[in-house]
Amino acid sequence: MALGRYSRVDGRKSSSGYYSTLAMIILVALCLVGVWMMTSSSVVSVTNSEVSLVKNKNDVNSKEQVGNSNDNGSTSNDSGDSGVQTDESSSRDGDGKPRQFEDSEGDLPEEATKMNDGTQQQENSSNNEELKSSDITQEQKKQTETEKNSGVLQSEDNEEDEESKSENVNSGAGETKDSNQGNSDKQSEKKSEEEKNEGAREEKDQDSTEVYLSGSQSELSNETTTQNGSFSTQASESKNEEAKISAGKVAQASYEWKVCNTSAGPDYIPCLDNIEAIRHLRSTRHYEHRERHCPDNPPTCFVPLPEGYQKSIEWPKSREKIRYHNVPHTTLADFKGHQNWIKVSGEYLTFPGGGTQFINGALHYIDVIQQSVPDIAWGKHSRTVLDVGCGVASFGGFLFDRDVLTMSLAPKDEHEAQVQFALERGIPAISAVMGTKRLPYPGNVFDIIHCARCRVPWHLEGGKLLLELNRLLRPGGFFVWSATPVYRKIPADVEIWDAMKSLTKSMCWEVVSITRDKLNLVGIAIYRKPTSNKCYEQRSQNDPPLCSKSDDPNAAWNVPLQACMHRIPVAASERGSQWPEMWPARVEKPPYWLSSTQTGVYGKSEPEDFVSDYEHWKRVVENSYLKGMDINWSTVRNVMDMRAIYGGFAAALREMNVWVMNIIPIDSPDTLPIIYERGLFGIYHDWCESFNTYPRSYDLLHADHIFSKVKTKCNYMAFIAEVDRILRPEGNIIIRDKVEIITELESMFRSMHWEIRLTYSKDKEGLLCAHKTMWRPSESETVTYALT
Repeated sequence: MALGRYSRVDGRKSSSGYYSTLAMIILVALCLVGVWMMTSSSVVSVTNSEVSLVKNKNDVNSKEQVGNSNDNGSTSNDSGDSGVQTDESSSRDGDGKPRQFEDSEGDLPEEATKMNDGTQQQENSSNNEELKSSDITQEQKKQTETEKNSGVLQSEDNEEDEESKSENVNSGAGETKDSNQGNSDKQSEKKSEEEKNEGAREEKDQDSTEVYLSGSQSELSNETTTQNGSFSTQASESKNEEAKISAGKVAQASYEWKVCNTSAGPDYIPCLDNIEAIRHLRSTRHYEHRERHCPDNPPTCFVPLPEGYQKSIEWPKSREKIRYHNVPHTTLADFKGHQNWIKVSGEYLTFPGGGTQFINGALHYIDVIQQSVPDIAWGKHSRTVLDVGCGVASFGGFLFDRDVLTMSLAPKDEHEAQVQFALERGIPAISAVMGTKRLPYPGNVFDIIHCARCRVPWHLEGGKLLLELNRLLRPGGFFVWSATPVYRKIPADVEIWDAMKSLTKSMCWEVVSITRDKLNLVGIAIYRKPTSNKCYEQRSQNDPPLCSKSDDPNAAWNVPLQACMHRIPVAASERGSQWPEMWPARVEKPPYWLSSTQTGVYGKSEPEDFVSDYEHWKRVVENSYLKGMDINWSTVRNVMDMRAIYGGFAAALREMNVWVMNIIPIDSPDTLPIIYERGLFGIYHDWCESFNTYPRSYDLLHADHIFSKVKTKCNYMAFIAEVDRILRPEGNIIIRDKVEIITELESMFRSMHWEIRLTYSKDKEGLLCAHKTMWRPSESETVTYALT
């Protein structure tokens, strides 16, 4: 007689034993049914839909599946009734054996939160020893582990409770069938074990919280099933966006990684260090050589680490000093040391908190600005700032003390590594230049734009560059300019000042204040953008001209600069016609211009979509990311959300000591204006190309269904190399995507010597958390277009 894989036989058969066992079973079943009826108003049946997608291993991966089948290939009734399933995307122990966990309803099982491979192996070994001490079968071990997991975790709508109760009933039915081959002693032992497990489960249920996702499957759908709704995409808005070439699928067998050999070395930025493309430029008059020139064949190699690189200093100490070997550049210290930008001090680079325009302190300079124009109201009325020509970003770094978020911007130029210094300090910054194209931000989003001696010729070519700032500045917003023409009397500065007065007047900018900072010995001119079109209409000359109505102010990706002004939005339903709510109320309240008659990204009305997204990410961050990922959040400062939608993830982190760069891919719904409206910031980007930042910029990357999107249209291996480039060693990445993507990435990250902290999957969706190490490949690859 062929026995099931998990069947039990003791070899003894007697009629008295049979009736005794039967009576015992009936009694146990009645007791269980009675308990269930008193504690639940309904029973949720365990159906085949609960089986993880990874059940079909031929379509997903080659991991071992723990089957619930008999020796003759038929399905075991016990396993099917108990509702215990396996997950093929579960992480592996240190010895390479797959570690399974229950795919519970929307919650992350306890086993999926182990710290690392070594810890996982140790904890699994401990659990196995504990189970071996009991005289129970393999099926009972698996069921006991399931009940433990179910007891710890609870879904949003109590679906977990109903499911686990249903499992107990079904499990009892399955055990009734097994008992025909057992004896009364083992049945009594099993009953005792079940009662202990159920008691522990019910006790833990009272204190359990949601982990990973919401309890309902609709929460998962919200993150995977998206549409444009009423939003256009940046790709459609920006007519000059180039077509991208799709790449083939990544090989499944093995991965060979090499280190990039480039002239930029550890500071390599592919789209800014394309030496071959720069050589062929016809002109550099408009700083074309500082703009993006992305290679047709992006690199798939890894950027080397600087010699002596160590883990970055944590915020807020990093604002004052960083490790010299992490950014081993002294040119700026030699050139600007007397201006209090940066100094070399042994093993550290220190930042006294000053700059060219505020040698004696940024905070004093910041306070002088508000005293000059109280309506600025840092951290309440004014929340989002663009700092053009930021230097080492001390201005933005100290505005954090005023609850202000600053996007610092400077080119990769002769001021060596200034943006890299800023990022290493934990201050938001991006490498970019105001050249021939619009900056990658939507129109009417920054509350304040600041320029302290930023060396930008605002008045030239019809004021084209200042008109770009006008596009970005919110109606009623302020432009703060503390350059030398404001206060110096030498002929060249006087000429520039006169030109600026004429230009700003023709742009209808109001001069609000011209103030002298007596401590820092600089002058500060503050202008205000109009809130209506009245001034435009009353001008005697249409110069600068108004942009045509077909010119979209939000189109920013590869769009040439235009020397024109967009009309001020004045209709009550138009974005920009009103100032946002005061901070921090604006972060939670749906913008006034979202329409209940328009469809959002997830299919609901726009305001409802906004609220639902925020509530979802608050739950995920609080109950999963902060508790279940084995991430030391005290070491996290620079965060990037690679596909941000409404910015809900960043909003959920706003009470923490972090800042989030929200990325809106150019082929995604253009929701970036919403992110700025709620007092956060971000940028447009095409993930088929490298990002404008230095290597080792971010402590944490959050990738919500971006890998699967990139894989269908870009060079996937180059994207993996880009992720490695921008993530700091000892940094972490959290990925939510299709289960086959998660499985593949787990294999790739292991080949990159990254530590897999967590993997989990359910109903075709997966979650992965990985930790980057200091490892670099031993072989190198020459990138010919990046050599001088």
